[in-house]
Amino acid sequence: MARGDGRLTHDLLPGEKAPQDACGVFGVWAPGEDVAKLTYFGLYALQHRGQESAGIAASDGHRLLVYKDMGLVSQVFDEASLGSLKGHLAIGHCRYSTTGGSTWENAQPTLGGTEDSTVALAHNGNLINSAELRDLLLERIGDAFAAQLGGELHRGNTTDTALVTALLSSDPDLSLEATALEVLPRLKGAFSFVFMDEQTLYAARDRHGIRPLVLGRLERGWVVASESAALATVGASVIREVQPGELIAIDQDGLRSHQFADPEPKGCVFEYVYLARPDATIAGRSVHEARVEMGRRLATEYPVEADLVIPVPESGTPAAIGYAEASGIPYGQGFVKNSYVGRTFIQPSQTLRQLGIRLKLNALETVIRGKRLVVVDDSIVRGNTQRAQIRMLREAGAAEIHVRISSPPVKWPCFYGIDFATRAELVANGLKVEEIRASIGADSLGYLHEGAMIEATGQSPERLCTACFTGDYPIALPDSTLLGKQFLEVLPGLETPTPAGFDVEGVGTGVSGGAADALSRP
Repeated sequence: MARGDGRLTHDLLPGEKAPQDACGVFGVWAPGEDVAKLTYFGLYALQHRGQESAGIAASDGHRLLVYKDMGLVSQVFDEASLGSLKGHLAIGHCRYSTTGGSTWENAQPTLGGTEDSTVALAHNGNLINSAELRDLLLERIGDAFAAQLGGELHRGNTTDTALVTALLSSDPDLSLEATALEVLPRLKGAFSFVFMDEQTLYAARDRHGIRPLVLGRLERGWVVASESAALATVGASVIREVQPGELIAIDQDGLRSHQFADPEPKGCVFEYVYLARPDATIAGRSVHEARVEMGRRLATEYPVEADLVIPVPESGTPAAIGYAEASGIPYGQGFVKNSYVGRTFIQPSQTLRQLGIRLKLNALETVIRGKRLVVVDDSIVRGNTQRAQIRMLREAGAAEIHVRISSPPVKWPCFYGIDFATRAELVANGLKVEEIRASIGADSLGYLHEGAMIEATGQSPERLCTACFTGDYPIALPDSTLLGKQFLEVLPGLETPTPAGFDVEGVGTGVSGGAADALSRP
């Protein structure tokens, strides 16, 4: 099959890669339903969480098949490929790479198994004890991950997901359910899993519940997904969240639950700020309402006299609504976004590169000329995007530009499933707020205070992970040499280095990027 020729992206400039949205997972057990198409539409609803590759595994009770490729969900699948995925249960995945490069070998679901059964696994999150898991697997299997039990590791997969898949297949004398209950407590870091064998759908969430996972009910079955919005898309009703430290199994005997670890909730606050769809609900709190409230509090903390509040679409929209509501300043649309532009792999000239932002975003001159603007966005990473936006607004005639950010300064990388820039690349790590304001060319700049952001989520501080803002990692990190996107790229006896490369927008097409040395760099 031909690879996808373009992918959606939040990036607006080469080298200004936004935080990559973790991954999206979906699972369904529904005899009599077209589970492959349900999974396709579920992944379509989760496309914002991963836009590098997509895949679906399905089983009819006797045979388990996986179909996956690079690209968007709509590029990877067509009627013929979906028609080949027959059965009564399926899982799906859309990926951004956080461990392992953005290559076909690393696309999910991953496959493993024994002579008697097969396992397919999809993962949202990132493990921090991959070195321990690798050593455990070598101890159990030896021979640098034997071809049979090493599964995709033997074929060049360099992800923590493939390690877990191999471990789930490492004891042929145990059922998958029993093996999972032995393996899951050994995993450290963030994981929301959906996995399956020929008969049963499983879902599991790490003891901290860092990444979301929701259980839903169909008329003739069950669904699990990263976000409640995906359940609504396929017509499933929300039952509850999968609990931190819980393993759920669904088969012809119904649903059963195991608590494999004591829960210590530390949900990712950045899900509320940016990652999740606005129509999602996490821990009982509407993401849209949380973002609107962040905007209201931002207006209270950083008021300014202005004529118009405009969002940076789409991520700044709810907070801009809240800012306008609390400040009494009219809300308007100052940017026009081209919704049909995906990532391009055609290298532009330097002149065109400098104008790259206009491929996706243009200023609405008739609205902003002569106006004092409040421009609301969710975060600043390197600052290049904001600098280009402000230059565009000034060229269109804006009289003043006051930037308001609905989260605190991002100063630390994430090791739990978001591909942030390194510490050295994060503008807030090297500059003070006033220096950032001068760097991007704004008339004023205000970041939402951490406490106000947390209050807007409706969660207590002790139940949230705020590591990207504070550097306070709730799960102790190993030595920095055992962290990073490239850690598993070269395995003992399986040296298959892949040349690094980047597309036109600075997104890795090989094995580089991410937070590989984020803690050791300044």
